[in-house]
Amino acid sequence: MTTEASEIQVAVLAFGQVAERLGGRRHQLEVHRGISIEDLVRTLGLEEWITFGLSVALNGERCPMDTVLNEACEVALLPPVSGG
Repeated sequence: MTTEASEIQVAVLAFGQVAERLGGRRHQLEVHRGISIEDLVRTLGLEEWITFGLSVALNGERCPMDTVLNEACEVALLPPVSGG
């Protein structure tokens, strides 16, 4: 009988002001199996960025916030870019 681990390892890549807020660009995290990207963003204390227009990508492909994470995946947090 095999039991599935309740925790998985994920890599988080943060850009722009989100990276500044997290204190760096690359982070390796252990999270609960079945967590969505939105849950991860909230766990990181970045929930206000969802309303600011945060985009996300999973393993290099843009995806919705309700996408569930898998072991050893890479999540990119892409804040909106402004300029003039």
